[in-house]
Formats: sequence, structure tokens, C-alpha cells
Amino acid sequence: MYDELFAAAGEPRPAARKLTEYLADLSAQELAERRLAAELAIKAMGVTFTVYTEGKNVDRAWPFDIIPRTIARSEWQRTEEGLKQRALALNHFIQDVYGERRIVRSHVFPAELLKDSVNFRSQCVGMKPKHGVWAHICGSDLVRGADGVMHVLEDNLRVPSGVSYMVENRLVTKRVFPELFETTTILPVDDYPAQLYDMLVSMSPRRGDSPTVVLLTPGIYNSAYFEHSWLAQQMGVELVEGPDLYVDGEICYMRTIDGPQRVDVIYRRIDDLFLDPEVFREDSTLGVRGLMRVWLKGNVALVNAPGAGVADDKVVYAYVAKMIKFYLDQDPIIPNVETFLCHDDKQRSYVLANLEKLVVKPANESGGYGMLIGPKSSKGQRDKFRGLIKANPRNYVAQPTLNLSTAPTLTDSGVEPRHLDLRPFILSRGDDAYVTTGGLTRVAMVKGSLVVNSSQGGGSKDTWIVDDGGSDAVPGS
Repeated sequence: MYDELFAAAGEPRPAARKLTEYLADLSAQELAERRLAAELAIKAMGVTFTVYTEGKNVDRAWPFDIIPRTIARSEWQRTEEGLKQRALALNHFIQDVYGERRIVRSHVFPAELLKDSVNFRSQCVGMKPKHGVWAHICGSDLVRGADGVMHVLEDNLRVPSGVSYMVENRLVTKRVFPELFETTTILPVDDYPAQLYDMLVSMSPRRGDSPTVVLLTPGIYNSAYFEHSWLAQQMGVELVEGPDLYVDGEICYMRTIDGPQRVDVIYRRIDDLFLDPEVFREDSTLGVRGLMRVWLKGNVALVNAPGAGVADDKVVYAYVAKMIKFYLDQDPIIPNVETFLCHDDKQRSYVLANLEKLVVKPANESGGYGMLIGPKSSKGQRDKFRGLIKANPRNYVAQPTLNLSTAPTLTDSGVEPRHLDLRPFILSRGDDAYVTTGGLTRVAMVKGSLVVNSSQGGGSKDTWIVDDGGSDAVPGS
């Protein structure tokens, strides 16, 4: 497997050299003390996430490994360009399927996939948000195989989360290893809230220097509530729930102690179906009645836009390379993972015959739920998925079981390799895009596990983009 820090036994990659030399000088006792210091810092900072277990919401301290993951700046520059390219193509696709549907009429994207998409919102047909941007914030999950090449595993375009933990991971690491930040050129990550705020302001439908921006949260019981409150605080905007907002005529207002205040931009962290009971779920108490009317009139910006989830679909993911070629006339800079589409008769036959070798995923689940990891599955589990695929082939894709890259991770048994992925975040403004410096590295804390999601027992690491002066080879370049 590809190791993120070492090219071979005892041979650190150039971007990891200073880190590994420093760690080599620490005793096991000193490492344990740094680990304890990190755990105490996380508790003191109140960094938590919520898991649902046995019908209850349980707040847990954020699981964190103190040994950072390093990536050379020379490699990251290429990755950053690839992410910008991908986000641009995805926004073109979303605008197209709610408009002219050129990609469908050209037979590049099958019409039946659009027809059967659970995240296609017919209410959005004909809409064109400001700058033509639907997915203002995208979290694309990256993985490495044994060859060291970065691949995109999936795109998260509805309400991608995790960016607050990226920044908090850095703050904790600075407390644990302050000396390393004095001797290593590690690119900063703390500008994300300012970049996010600037992007939100740029989406305001009204001209002026001080648009009203709010962050709409489902409330304290949501698993990402820590992030909602953290981002609102960092940006200096109001954190609101559905009842805090109302629509009068064709304008959205926020209730304040000084009276109604017009709202220009809503960074919404609730799903489409709960956004407006007038249009979607009638029983929703999380959204704002009439909000879709105001958005369709262009009187408020919703970030991400309703309907953007049409591209947040693991079946649609398989067509992103074709989108890049169709809309941009370019080849993808970052490749996809090989994907088998179960709605295709030939590919479905292959999947059904090879379930023990493949990872099978439902098209629209997240958090690591609803998956079959073939090599670790039982016959009963494979039989169950065989039935699910036959009953609803549109809803399933399969991918080879990847030899995900690993990184040294401090465990109760000492330093051991653990599998990981990376979720960078891309902010699209229309004429420009911003990519986080690295992203959230998620790590499977269980030995041998390929599941990195925090809801499934995963943890995280700080991600260092190290200015290497171009000395590290860029896999796949």
C-alpha cells in the first residue's frame, strides 16, 4: 500500500522529512503525553460531533490522531486545479439539467437517469442562480490507490460538512507540536471562514456593502451542529432556525429585537425536502414557508441552491469525466475511481457475479451507511444486496475494493498504519473558485478498516501542505 509519509522503510517522503525526524526523537512516553494533551485540548475547546445510537443523540469528543498527514505543495497545486475544474463542470451540469439539457439531447448523459433521480427538483426548472452557481460549496472526497495517484471517490454537493474540524485539527496540532511550525513551511488553513463569508456576500441579490447573511441550522440535535455554530461565530453572522425567519410578500425577513430585518443570503444546512413546507414536505418545521418563492424570484440567495443535489449522486458521479469533456473540452485532471453502474445490464451482470470483490454503494446515501464491502461480507449480506440490486438497479453502483493509502497513526498499541481519505472544500463564486489548503483527512481508527466516517468510528488528522520547493514527485503527473 502507498504510505503518505514514507516512500520505503525508513525513507520519508521529502514533504514529511522534518516531521518524521522530529517524531523519531520522541519516546513512546512523550508521544503518549502529546496524545493526552490533544485530547484535553479538544475537550477544553468543546470540539464535538453527534452520533445517533439506540434512538438517542450522543455528543462525543472529536476523535483525533496527533500524527499529521503531509502532502507536497508541488502535488497539491495540481490537485487544486483538478478540483476547480471538477466543480466548474458540475455547476455547468446542474444549470444545464434545469435549463436546456444539452448534455441529455447530445446523448452524453442518459435521460432516464435524470428522470429517476431522487434529488432532481422539478420546482427548479428554468431557474438560474446568480453567476449560474448552484453548488457554491463542494466537498470532494479524494483517495489514493497503491499507485499513489489521487482519485475522486465521490462529490458532496448538498450540505457538505467537516470544514470546521479541518481548522480545529490545525489548532490542536499547533498546541501539541508548536516547535514544528517554527521549522517547517506548512501552508495555513485558517482563512476558510473569511473566504466563505466573501463568497456568501458575493451571492447577495442586492447591491451594497452590507448584505444580511445568516446560517440556517436544523438545531442543536443535528450531528453537525458544532460546525454550524462554529462557522456562524467565525463569520460573524446570525445562526438561525426556521422559526427565526419568515416570508412577507416576496421578501425573506429575520425576526430581531429591533424588528424585521431583510435577509439577503441564507447558508442553509438543512436538506431540500425540509426547506419550505409550501413546496416540499408539508410537515417540516425546520424550514421557512414561502422561501422557495422568494428564491425563484431572485430576492434571496440560497447556498447551496435547492436542486444542487441532482449532481450529488453516485450514479451521476460516473459521468463527471464526460461532463468535463462536454462543457469544458478538457480531460479530467483528477480521475474517478472505476465505477460499475448497475442500471446497465452488462455491468450489473458483472457486479452480481463479483460481489465478494467489490464495494457496493447506494446512489444517495452518505456517512458510510448502506454499503457492502465485498471482501469483508458474509454470504447472507451478499445475498441481501443481490436482491436489492435486482429490485432497484438504478440505485446502486459498485467499485473495486481499493488498497487505500495509509499513514502512521498513534494507537493504544503504538504507531500503526491506518487507511485514510481526504475531503477538500471548493468554494465557487462564478468567475473564480477557492480550494482549501489540503482539507479534512479522515482516518479509519479500526485496524484494517476502510470506513473513515466519524459516524462509523473513524477519526481525523491534521493535513499539512508542505512547501517542498517542488522536490517531491507528483504521482500521476
